[in-house]
Amino acid sequence: VYLQLKAILVKLIVAYPQHTLWMMMSVMKSSYAQRIKRCADVFADPRLKEPRLLKLISDFTQLAEKLIELCNKPIAGSSLTTTVSTLVRSLPRLLATDSFSHVMMPFQEFCKIVLPSKAARQERIDFNIPTEPPVYIAGIEEQISILPSLQKPRKVTLKGSDGKSYIIMLKPRDDLRKDYRLMEFNGVVNRFLQDAPETRRRRLYIRTYSVLPLNEECGLIEWVPNLVGLRPILMHIYKQKGIHTSNRELKEMMCANKDPVEKKRRIYEQQLLPRHPPVFQEWFRRVFSDPYGWYQARSAYIRTTAVMSMVGYILGLGDRHGENISFDSTNGDTVHVDFNCLFNKGEAFEWPERVPFRLTHNMEAAMGPLKHEGMYRKSCEAVMRALRAQTAALMSVIEPFVYDPLVSWGKVRQMDCGERTNEQAMQHLLHIKQRLNGMVRTKNKQLSLSLSPEGQVEHLIVEATSIINLCQMYIGWGPFFRRTFFGYDRSQIFGEVTTGGSYLPICRSYHITSTTYKWRLLTKGRQRSHTEKVSAFISTLAQCGLTSELM
Repeated sequence: VYLQLKAILVKLIVAYPQHTLWMMMSVMKSSYAQRIKRCADVFADPRLKEPRLLKLISDFTQLAEKLIELCNKPIAGSSLTTTVSTLVRSLPRLLATDSFSHVMMPFQEFCKIVLPSKAARQERIDFNIPTEPPVYIAGIEEQISILPSLQKPRKVTLKGSDGKSYIIMLKPRDDLRKDYRLMEFNGVVNRFLQDAPETRRRRLYIRTYSVLPLNEECGLIEWVPNLVGLRPILMHIYKQKGIHTSNRELKEMMCANKDPVEKKRRIYEQQLLPRHPPVFQEWFRRVFSDPYGWYQARSAYIRTTAVMSMVGYILGLGDRHGENISFDSTNGDTVHVDFNCLFNKGEAFEWPERVPFRLTHNMEAAMGPLKHEGMYRKSCEAVMRALRAQTAALMSVIEPFVYDPLVSWGKVRQMDCGERTNEQAMQHLLHIKQRLNGMVRTKNKQLSLSLSPEGQVEHLIVEATSIINLCQMYIGWGPFFRRTFFGYDRSQIFGEVTTGGSYLPICRSYHITSTTYKWRLLTKGRQRSHTEKVSAFISTLAQCGLTSELM
């Protein structure tokens, strides 16, 4: 197997040296001796002894070493600026050398590859058309900005051969291999969304960006301009309205983790929610002043939020607080960052995460009067159908997590066939496959029933907007950016209505709609024999002070 993989890598380096070498640098500079040895074996192949390739590999290696040094060099004090020459004096000289090879700018727009068409392959035409003309690194600007965080990431500006400036973020003391793998997965998802007619018509996609690990402890990330985080947006508007709540006040209102759910819910509804009304919709009106631009931005926001909600749920992506969700102020796209919390890792936090994705009342308010109904729900259903149709292909992308030591699974055992595996990893992969097959969990119990995409999306929206779930989230996650649904928690309405069963079969057959304050229970498709469940369901509505009609 190793010889086959080595042969494939050599062919890739010969055909696409710029793309392949950036990906191999993290292996070449790995802290694992075996990985370094295998990478050196690949570079020692006779087919790579051409002088041009030898020089390119050497320059790539030198550049990676200098970037790692620039990333990890300690910065004294609390200074927010420094210079490249202060940290790594030899880096500007290296890039200014006339003999330095053309090294492609590590940005997503240049890293894409368009494979030859079927006709070209039949005619044995060997060519590749990049989506954008290649841009090479021509230099580096002296000034470096230090971002004010514990890890002190560095904002570095590279000069391109096209005369433009390209900003990257060098992130020290952080393993970016998970982020890189997830961006790779998102790229596959985007291709599937483009192939499926329904998702292509709805223009559904994930906003991605370039992530390149340089080793196990640092890497570079493409700087995406014009992004604003959810939390800064909300805090700015709250301050302008004079309803900002300080951290000290929030800490005073914070419950202990061991407090009963009733107390958490009371504080959540009576203290936190009234002080945090929905204001996110105002940001769209302020930033996109003309009606057409506002509508296009809101639509882009809804579509990209829906796609990441479903993909994040499938992968068990957590830690979606207000700093990890950003929005493009030029077109409204939702952009997620920081993908370390994968495979439902958030459920093991001191304050376990209880929602499948973030859908708080501020997120809903920005979607318009229908909130999550309409475009958001339909987009979620379309994405879920597309993902479920490609289960085998998606699992083949996720499965390498089992064999790669980059994921901290805990105790690893060796299988009889010699492959690395782990029971916990296999369990996580099983859960992902179950989600792709439409199986969901209620009250920490896995249901064997496979739901339709519509039923699965309904269940997820109910879980994401449930007051019971949100009031138990860690206060730093910002769950109080949420309000009840028409004054009632939707989990009351859509909650379990039989002692031994689940509300899910009802959700597959019925939908609730509202005309002012008149509620109707509508059938969808063939009416099913759920007499007891429907009776209990209507009783639940009555307890909430709502009326219903069975049609």
